[in-house]
Amino acid sequence: QVQLVESGGGLVQPGGSLRLSCAASGSIFSINAMGWYRQAPGKERELVALVTSGGSTNYADSVKGRFTISRDNAKNMVDLQMNSLKPEDTAVYYCNAVLRVYRGEIAPGWYWGQGTQVTVSS
Repeated sequence: QVQLVESGGGLVQPGGSLRLSCAASGSIFSINAMGWYRQAPGKERELVALVTSGGSTNYADSVKGRFTISRDNAKNMVDLQMNSLKPEDTAVYYCNAVLRVYRGEIAPGWYWGQGTQVTVSS
């Protein structure tokens, strides 16, 4: 089984910073990409940022210049440094990994963490 465990959410004032971390463990053969998604009340889950095994990154326009994603391939970990936080960043943040659990698996599977709440409020 594969587990994604997140940490680092919480309450922060506008303009503040938070750092989210996620560690993937279990039966993992290879990881294609790891990333972060978020879901605010009444809205659909959306991509925040992702990083591939080769180091390519992709960010939502709304977080470019404020958030930075980083990955430790050796430890199967991904972090999200969030600066200049805004109230509209308030959401549950989910770690995601696209990975194969065995060699020869035709298509990688999508795995999710349990989510961590980020609240930006004064």
